[in-house]
Amino acid sequence: MKWLIVTADDFGISRGINRGIVEAHLSGVVTSTSLMVDRPACEEAVALARRCPKLSLGLHLELDGVGPGDVPAEIERQQTRFVELVGSAPTHVDTHHDLHRDPEVLSPLLAWGRRIRVPVRGHSEVRYVSKF
Repeated sequence: MKWLIVTADDFGISRGINRGIVEAHLSGVVTSTSLMVDRPACEEAVALARRCPKLSLGLHLELDGVGPGDVPAEIERQQTRFVELVGSAPTHVDTHHDLHRDPEVLSPLLAWGRRIRVPVRGHSEVRYVSKF
């Protein structure tokens, strides 16, 4: 059997995006979302996600402007914040602006993902189709 996972990024970036993602999930379109833990509406996003138990919740890492040597610490910081907000580990991880395609970001991200057993978008057994 094949499954289609439709992920909506940027959960937590604004109240409007949060409402749109939840509406798309409740309508049966979106099955997964990824949370930006440092954005103004992230706590509201988590509260909305709690009312949607079938919505998979991943971590949408923001690594813009982070130097290559600081990437591992920043991943850890955002993951810690995710767990503080959500109460569990993310179901998956990806990056804002697809920065995980940069080898200097990808290498430490994959190592982190393997260590805590969290799949990285585009680098797991799940086939990734961009801009579906």
